[in-house]
Amino acid sequence: MSKRIFAIVLSLALVCSFLPSAGAEGLDIPAPSAILMDAATGTILFEKNADERLPPASVTKVMTLLLVMEALDSGRIGWDDTVIASENAAAKGGSQVYLEVGEQMSMDEMLKSVVVSSANDCATALAEHIAGSEAAFVEMMNARAQELGLTDTHYVNCTGLDDEPNAAEHLTTAHDIAVISRELLRHDEIRKYTTIWMDTVRDGKFGLSNTNKLVRFYEGTTGLKTGYTSAAGHCISASAKRDGIELIAVVLNCSSSTDRFQSAKALLDYGFANYALVNAEPDEPLKPLHVVLGTQDTLTPVLQETAPILIEKGEQSKIVKTVSVCEEIAAPVTAGQQLGTLTLSAGERVLAEIPIIAPETVERLTLWELTLRLLRTACMSG
Repeated sequence: MSKRIFAIVLSLALVCSFLPSAGAEGLDIPAPSAILMDAATGTILFEKNADERLPPASVTKVMTLLLVMEALDSGRIGWDDTVIASENAAAKGGSQVYLEVGEQMSMDEMLKSVVVSSANDCATALAEHIAGSEAAFVEMMNARAQELGLTDTHYVNCTGLDDEPNAAEHLTTAHDIAVISRELLRHDEIRKYTTIWMDTVRDGKFGLSNTNKLVRFYEGTTGLKTGYTSAAGHCISASAKRDGIELIAVVLNCSSSTDRFQSAKALLDYGFANYALVNAEPDEPLKPLHVVLGTQDTLTPVLQETAPILIEKGEQSKIVKTVSVCEEIAAPVTAGQQLGTLTLSAGERVLAEIPIIAPETVERLTLWELTLRLLRTACMSG
């Protein structure tokens, strides 16, 4: 069993626990390669040939969009930027908004065109705007994949088009796309675009219609990106959110668009029907601890991590939260020092063990400070 399957990734402090399949073995989908991941924790709920290297078509743009959002967050580019179409961008085939060489478009409309209509010309223009050339941007894409630990992913362009001589080297996996999609969803601004069904650019003169039909027909859809080429087949990275849980379903190499959307819908339905997120916090606030010989008398501990935990819905009523923490601690105390543990369990199964830590440093009293404190105590008692 892969070490990724059912692993709850909260932090190094959390103990990885494994979720039962909850009927996953009976989930039959037509997609040759697929995965279902919880966006909050990264837990894999289902996979089918998820590590098979395949061409992703325009689902490639999930990585392109991630780099755009990261460039916006870092200030390398700005939301008020104007993007100019180069000859290379304007020459891109496939899905496009038919940019003309030298045409200027706002960052907002460029992003909208890429996300909603999968515009290859706009994706290329954005890549060039960030990196100076598409080739340089592709280097950034591959470097980012390596940073995320995605050794099965390699890009040769920013669009997913397979009309280049080295197109056969443009490969990734359902698992890797899910990881990239999860990173993209950390940028809340992207949902402004991925949830659009129909819109326009160029002052209403050019209409856009979302290639992701789930946006209109599946409750809670938050994105993300479809793709198709004859080599890649019909692909999608689909995300949706219901009752506080957001899921990512990636399917690749489907023989039809119908199979693509049916597979994604079946995966999402399965996840929403069987899993829920629980709050990883104690039932009652943590109480202050006495600090012996500290420059302050008390210290209120905190949880090192407060990320939610994914569980089977049937276990919600069985969860027990146990707090184990010392009543007092001797100074000095270092910020981040472990003072106890919050354990979440269901029956005999431990779901997570979350360290309880000191939120700040408390120094030990010097001899002079201790003497003064004793004198003040003596005077008050006298």
